[in-house]
Parts: sequence; structure tokens; C-alpha cells
Amino acid sequence: MSIIAILLALLWIIGIGFAIFWGVEVARRREFTWPTFLGAAVGFVTNFFDTLGIGSFAPTTSLFKFFRMTPDEKIPGTLNVGHALPTITEALIYITVIGVDPVTLVLLIAASVVGAWLGAGMVARWPRRNVQIGMGGALAVAAVIFLMQNLKILPAGGDALGLTGWLLVTGVVINFCLGALMTIGIGLYAPAIIMISLLGMNPRGAFPIMMGSCAFLMPIASVRFVKFDAYAFKAAIGLTVGGIPGVIIAAYIVKSMPLEAVKWLVIAIVAYAAFTMLRSAYIERSKPRLDINPGVSPES
Repeated sequence: MSIIAILLALLWIIGIGFAIFWGVEVARRREFTWPTFLGAAVGFVTNFFDTLGIGSFAPTTSLFKFFRMTPDEKIPGTLNVGHALPTITEALIYITVIGVDPVTLVLLIAASVVGAWLGAGMVARWPRRNVQIGMGGALAVAAVIFLMQNLKILPAGGDALGLTGWLLVTGVVINFCLGALMTIGIGLYAPAIIMISLLGMNPRGAFPIMMGSCAFLMPIASVRFVKFDAYAFKAAIGLTVGGIPGVIIAAYIVKSMPLEAVKWLVIAIVAYAAFTMLRSAYIERSKPRLDINPGVSPES
């Protein structure tokens, strides 16, 4: 059996395993509620454009803030839990259709998973203001990255579909950091495309790497968010229910579309979300400090 076949089989196992785990936890806590139309719509739109390479974390955070759909401190967990199964769907598609060097793919995915596991354990316990500051800063960085992409300032990349030697080591270290940053709501897609281009790979090779990384790390990180109840179930289930159809339609029906206008809109939305998140952190500073998230016991 080839390495790619093993990866795809593992994705199926992780996806089914996470769905079962999540369902059991929800049943045990008796917290199931149907998603709202708005929640499913957010899931559909963000995952539709995610499949086309825009990324989902920053736009979803922006919409969560605008519509006040979930408490700020639960946004990182909600993003990881809600987008996990749609992202696995993306990875199953792109790992199959874009041929990246299997060793490069496996090592970068593994590094991101380790980073996410370590990061989730910390972020799930963060107080609201820490999350607001972390996500506000992350969104500001994301807006700058999107702007640089639109202005064609970032490197175009090369033709390679794999890494070797010190370039591979560099990629592993960077993807470890990106996996950890995913747990505070920094989407991996835009930084991964930049990393791949800087290391001389074809930017198309970023798709299976970034989608595979997220597909493996998000369910694993989400286990900790679910265990600590550090996410909003209703918003997360909306992302999942709307997200999977959005991925399938984008990948198999739309496939590609002009995205320049959408990218400029995303910059404006993300910049707005960064401002509101940091403003919330400033306001939070004047309130009595909470050392832990609601629903997370000190012993956790």
C-alpha cells in the first residue's frame, strides 16, 4: 500500500472517529441543539471559499464577531471543532488529485499535528482577554498577509512538488509552529502558501499540504476543546452541517472562479474583525479578571 493510500485511510479513520467521539460527548452532556440557518450559511460560505484557497478561520471569526454568534473565548475551539469534518473532506479530495512528494507531505502534516496538540491544551484554558488579544493580533497579521498576496508582493514559488535537506527541515519546523497557531484561530492556509513559495515549491503543492495538515490536526486539537467544553456547540454544528456541502460544491461543481474581488472583501472583513477583537480586549481589561474559561474546571 502506498503512503498516499495510507494517509487517505487514516483520514477516513480520524474523521469517523472524531464524529463518533463528538457525538458521544454531546449525548453525554445532553447539549444537542439544531444549528440555525445563519450558522449553516456561515459554514457553507466559509468552507466554499476555503476549498478555493481563501481560508476559513479569519472569515468565520469575522462573521462570528459581526453577528455575535459565540463568546470570544470560545471562538478558537469552535473554529477547530466546526471546520474539522469539512476540512477532512477537502483533504480527501486534494491529496488525491495533486501529487506532492509523500515524504514531504507526511513530515509536514505530522509536525502540524504535534504543534496543534500542544497548543490546544494551552488555549482551551485561556481566559477571555488572552483569546481576544491573541486572535486580534492574529487577524491583523492575516489581513497584512492577504494584502501582500493581492498586491503580488509575496514570492511566486518554483516548480518542485517536494522538499529535501535543510529546506525540508525548515518546512517541518515552520509547519509545527503553524499547527500550534491554528489553536488560537490563525488559519494555516495563507501562511502555508507563503512558506511553500519561499521554499521553492509550486504553490499548487500547498493545497494537499495545508489541507492535509488541517485535516489531521483539527480533529486531534478539537478533542481537547470538546473535553474542556471550550467551544460553542450550536455554532460548531452549523459550520459542519453547512460546510461539507460547501466543500463538495466548490471542489466538484465550481472548481475555480475569479476571486480577486472576494480577496479584497476578505481583507476588509478580517481587518474589521481584528479591530473589534482588540477593542473587546481593551474593554475586557476594565472588568474583573477571570482566570479560566466558563465550563473549565481548575483541575482540568
